[in-house]
Amino acid sequence: MKKWVLYIGSYASIKVFIHWTFWIIIGWIFLMHYNMGHGINEGLWGILFILALFGCVVLHEFGHALTAKRFNIQTRDITIYPIGGIASLESMPEKPKQELAVAFAGPAVNVAISAILLIYLQYTGKMPDLSALQAGNGEGHMLNLPFGFNLFAANLLLAVFNLIPAFPMDGGRVLRALLAFTMDRSKATRIAATVGQLLAIAFVFFGFFYNFWLVFIGLFIYLGAGSEAAYESTKTALSGYTVNDALMRQFTRLSPRQTLDSVVRLLLNGQEKEFVVTEDDQVVGILTRTEVIKGLSEQGLSAPVANVMRRDCMLLQPDMPLLEVYQKLLQNNCGVAPVFENERIIGIVDRENIDELLLIETALRKS
Repeated sequence: MKKWVLYIGSYASIKVFIHWTFWIIIGWIFLMHYNMGHGINEGLWGILFILALFGCVVLHEFGHALTAKRFNIQTRDITIYPIGGIASLESMPEKPKQELAVAFAGPAVNVAISAILLIYLQYTGKMPDLSALQAGNGEGHMLNLPFGFNLFAANLLLAVFNLIPAFPMDGGRVLRALLAFTMDRSKATRIAATVGQLLAIAFVFFGFFYNFWLVFIGLFIYLGAGSEAAYESTKTALSGYTVNDALMRQFTRLSPRQTLDSVVRLLLNGQEKEFVVTEDDQVVGILTRTEVIKGLSEQGLSAPVANVMRRDCMLLQPDMPLLEVYQKLLQNNCGVAPVFENERIIGIVDRENIDELLLIETALRKS
C-alpha cells in the first residue's frame, strides 16, 4: 500500500488515491475566501468547486489509463496531488499513433466535459454575459459567475494547459509522437525535452515579473523534461540486453535464521548491499541495506533476518529483457532479484550493476 495517501475507490481495476498534500489546497481555498470577507458559505462553495474540478482531473487521468489499456498497457494507480493528477502507467506505447492517442485522451476528456457543461448552460439559460468578464467589472468576478460556467472554463484551461508542448505535460508526449513519425524515438524525445526545458525557462523568467506561480510551474516542467529525456536514454542504452548480460554469479546467501549482527559485519567488510535469503536451496526473501537499518532500529542486533527481509522478490530468467527488469526493480523499489535457470539459482541482478552497465554503454557510444 502506498504511504501518505487515502484510497477513495477504483474503476477498471485502477485504484485512485489522494495524497495528503492535496488537503493543503482545500484549506488554502477556504481561508482565501473567508479572509476576503466572503464568509463561510462562499468558502464552502470554493471547496466544492475544487473538489468538482479535481473530479474532472480524475476523469482526465482515466482518459489516459483506459486508452492505454486498449494497447495492453496497464495503469498501477491514479494519485491526486495539489498540482493535478498522475496516472502511473507501466509504460507509454512505443508506436507514435498509440502514444498520440494516449496523450490526447486526457485533454479530450476535459474538452468533452466543457462541451457538456456549455450545452447545459445554454439550455438552462445560465450562460453569463461574457462582457461581464471584462477587466474592471466587478460582476465578472468568478464568485459571481455560475458554478457550471466556472467549471466549464476550468476544464478548457486544463485542456489547453496540458497541451503545452513540454514534458511531463500531455503536449510533450504529443510533440514526441509527432516527431517520432519521421525520426527514431530517442531523437524525438531529446528534441521534445529540449523544447520543454526552453519553455520552462521562459515560464520561470516571466514568473518573476508577472506571477510567481509560473516559477513553480516552470521548475516542474524543467525537471520533468529532463527526467523523461534521461529515462528514454536509459531505454535506448539497455535495448537488446538481457538479464544474462548483467548477471552476478558471485553473491552471498543468507539464512533466515541469521541475526542482523552477522549481516552488519557483511555490510562493513564488503561491497555487497543486497542479499538473497535462501533455505533448502529455495529463495525465501531478499534483504537490502534499507531493511537492515530499519530492523536494527526497531528490533536490534539479535533480530533474525526472517523478521525484516522482503518476501515480494522477483524471480528472473537469464533471457528476460534487461530493460523490463530494470523498470520493475524501480517500480517495486527493490534493489536486487535472484536469477533462475532450470529451477536452480545461478546468480543475482541488482540495480547498481545495471547502472554500471549503463555507464559502460554510454562511454562506448561516445568513443
